[in-house]
Amino acid sequence: MAGRIRQSDVEEVKSRTNIADIIGEYVSLKSAGVGSMKGLCPFHDERSPSFNVRPGVGFYHCFGCGESGDVYSFLQKMDHVSFTEAVERLAGRIGYELHYEDGGQASDHGNRARLLAANQAAAEFFAEQLLQPIAEVGRRFLGERGFDAEAAKRFGVGFAPKSWDALTKHLRGRGFSTEELAAAGLVSQGDRGVYDRFRGRLVWPIRDVTGQTVGFGARRLLDDDNGPKYLNTPETAIYHKAQVLYGLDLAKRDISRSQRVVVVEGYTDVMACHLAGVTTAIATCGTAFGVDHIKVLRRVLGDDSGVGEVVFTFDGDEAGQKAAMRAFAEEQRFAAQTFVAVAPDGLDPCDLRLARGDHAVRTLVDTKVPMFEFVLRQIVGRYDLDTVEGRVSALRQAAPVVAEIRDPALRPGYSRELARMLGMDLGEVGRAVKAATSRSRSGERDRGGQGERRAPGANEGAQSATQADAPARPFSISELPNDPSTRLEREALQAMLQYPGSAEPALLAHAAEARFENPSLAVVRDGIAAALSGGVEAITVDRVIGQVPAPFASIVQQLAVLPVPQRNEAAIAGWVRGVLSSLVDRELLRQKVELMGRLTRLAAEDRASYEMLQRAIVEIDRERVALRAE
Repeated sequence: MAGRIRQSDVEEVKSRTNIADIIGEYVSLKSAGVGSMKGLCPFHDERSPSFNVRPGVGFYHCFGCGESGDVYSFLQKMDHVSFTEAVERLAGRIGYELHYEDGGQASDHGNRARLLAANQAAAEFFAEQLLQPIAEVGRRFLGERGFDAEAAKRFGVGFAPKSWDALTKHLRGRGFSTEELAAAGLVSQGDRGVYDRFRGRLVWPIRDVTGQTVGFGARRLLDDDNGPKYLNTPETAIYHKAQVLYGLDLAKRDISRSQRVVVVEGYTDVMACHLAGVTTAIATCGTAFGVDHIKVLRRVLGDDSGVGEVVFTFDGDEAGQKAAMRAFAEEQRFAAQTFVAVAPDGLDPCDLRLARGDHAVRTLVDTKVPMFEFVLRQIVGRYDLDTVEGRVSALRQAAPVVAEIRDPALRPGYSRELARMLGMDLGEVGRAVKAATSRSRSGERDRGGQGERRAPGANEGAQSATQADAPARPFSISELPNDPSTRLEREALQAMLQYPGSAEPALLAHAAEARFENPSLAVVRDGIAAALSGGVEAITVDRVIGQVPAPFASIVQQLAVLPVPQRNEAAIAGWVRGVLSSLVDRELLRQKVELMGRLTRLAAEDRASYEMLQRAIVEIDRERVALRAE
C-alpha cells in the first residue's frame, strides 16, 4: 500500500505547476488584468465568464457558483481523482520524483489512473497491429479514403486483430488484471469467458480534452462481423460518451484561437477536415450532439462574447436533416453564432475531400449558412406553397423560429426572408412573428421567467437563494458594501495576499495590525497577521487559509484571485504601496483621534500625562507625513 506523499513534495509540485496551464486544458482563459485570467466556469453553466484564475497565487474562484481551490482540487473535481492521484499526475507531468512516508511507493493502482494506463497500453497495441500483415484490410480501408500511414499515426488509428483474446493476453502481460480490463471497457464477458471487445476492426482512440485516451471507437471491416457498424467503449468511470468529443484534444488550441468550431459526424470526417486545414473539427462519439457537449465546447470556445462561430456539417439525407433539427433545438445555449454547412451532392467531409480535394473541404466551411436560415428552409420545404393552406401552415411552424432568435436586431431581416420564402405579405409574417414572440414571453413567465431552451446566466437563480428551501450558498465578496472604507480594506487584503513581496516589510506589518471595520475582512486580516509571524515569504494563500476558521477560507480564496485595478505589471508595486499606505494612514488617524479624546478628558494638573499624549500625537503626525511623502 502506498505511503503518504511528503508534504514538502506536495508543495514543491504545486509551486512548479502553472495552474493556468492545467485549467487552460479544460477552459479557454483570457487575460482579465494584471496577473489574472478569466473564462467560463467548468462547474456550472453560465453566459458570461465569472471563473477567475490567478497563476501567481495558484488559485481559482468562480464568482458565479462559489467554487474555489488550487490546482489539486481542480483536477479532483474535474477528473474525479483522489488527492494523491492529482499530485502524482502533476509530478509526472513535470518529471518530479515523489517521496512517500514510511517508504511507500506511488499508488499506481488508483482506479482512474489504472484505467487510463490500460487504455493507453491498448492504444499502443492497436497502433502496432495496424503495421502488421493481418491489418491489410484496415490499411486498405484508410487508403481508399485518402489516409496514408502518416495520417493514421497522427490520429493514433490502430487495428484490433480478429482474435478472441490477443489484447487481453497482451495487457495481462503488462500487469493489468481482468477486473481492470473489464472496468476500462476493453473486454467483455460471455459464456466462453472473457474476450476482447474489439476484434477485426479499425480502431480510433478517443481522448479527453487533456489528450488522455479514455475509450475507443471501432469500425466494422469484415463481412462475417455481425456487430454494429461502429462499436464504442461502453460507459466507464472515465468514458462518458455524452461528454467526450473526438478530436477536441487536437483542435482545442485552434478553436480557442480562432473562436470557431466545426462539428462533423464521424471519425474520418474529423481526420479529413484536419488534413484539409480545417483544424477546429470535432465529432461526437456514437451519440447525438447534446447539452453536455455544448458545455464542454463553450468552455473551450470561450463562448461569452457572441463573436464566435459554431459550424455544423450534416449529410444531405433525411438523417442529416434530423440531426440538424436536433442541433437547432439546443442552439440558444451558445452565445456564439451558429451555422450549417451542407456539401454539394450531400457528401460528407471525408468523401468531399476524396472527390474534390482539400480546397473543397475548406470551401464547405467558408460557405456556411446561418442556422436559422437553414432551419427555416427545412420547415418551409415540408409544405406545398402553391396552396393557401400550405403557406399558412408553414408560417405557423416557422414564425416561432424567428421569434426565438435571441438577437432582436436580426428578427426583422429573418421576417423578410421568411416572407420571401413563403411568397406572403411582410406585414402578415411580421404579425405572426410578433404573436409568437408574445406567446414565448408568456411561457417564460409561466415557468418563472426562464425559457426552456435558454441557458442559465451567471446570476440566474441568485434571487432564489433567499427562499426557505434553497441551499445555503457561500459568501461572496461581491456582497460586501461598496463604501470607500470597505473597498480600502478589501484592496489592502488583495495586495497583501497577492503581492506580499511588493511592499516594504515594515509597511506590510503595520497594515496587518490595522483595525478593520468589516468583521469578515477583519478575520482575513488576522489570518495574514498570524502568517506574517513567519516572515513575508510565509504569506501564502494556503497558510492564511490554515489560520482562519473554515467558513472564512472561501473569502481568502476570493480575495486571492480577484483582479486588481491595474493595467500593467509595472504599476503593481505603486498600487500595493499606495493602498497599504492609505490603510495605515487611516489607522494612524484613528489613533490620533483617540489620543486627542483622551487629551481633552485629562485633568489639568496631570502635566506629565498631557505632555506624553502630545508627543504621541506629534509622532503620529510625523508618521503620516512620512507616509504621504514616500
